[in-house]
Amino acid sequence: MAAPMKSGVGGGVAAAARVAEAGEDYVQYSLLLRHLVGDKRQPREISPTVYGGFPAAPKSEQQKMIEAAMESCTFKAALACVAGFVLGGAFGIFTAGIDSNVGIDPKDPMRTPTAREVLKDMGQRSVSYAKNFAIIGAMFSCSECVIESYRGVSDWKNSTLSGCATGGIIGFRAGLKAGVLGCAGFAAFSTAIDYYLR
Repeated sequence: MAAPMKSGVGGGVAAAARVAEAGEDYVQYSLLLRHLVGDKRQPREISPTVYGGFPAAPKSEQQKMIEAAMESCTFKAALACVAGFVLGGAFGIFTAGIDSNVGIDPKDPMRTPTAREVLKDMGQRSVSYAKNFAIIGAMFSCSECVIESYRGVSDWKNSTLSGCATGGIIGFRAGLKAGVLGCAGFAAFSTAIDYYLR
């Protein structure tokens, strides 16, 4: 048998409070649904990054700033300059090591050079090669980045145009014909390397 209902003012107030509380929960839940799946739903601004099939945390502002700095033309040109300097220096030491005329005085070619003279000549050649490689690397990388930023496309034409610009600028120091030949040579070499690497 059902329990008798409480009558009186106290029971009516408690029942009204329960109904009001249930109604308030219902209203809050309906507002939540409208924000999650209804017309007030906001689109997701940041989608999780997926590495190897697993979602990762979104990038922070510091990570975005570092990525933007590393993708800038200034950073790319500086990196190419440093790499060119190191590579040029190593190449200069290598070529000086296999050259039999290193340290030999042209006024007295029969005299055997000392170790100090050989090392001095090797150092001068290494620094000369390092400077040239650094300048070429910085010019090529900067021009390629500027062309890619202007065109908005990353393809083989960027390296071809930047190779032509770099070779032309270097060749124009020796005249117009050398500039045209330098442009054509650097463009062909850059295109071949880009085709091989891609």
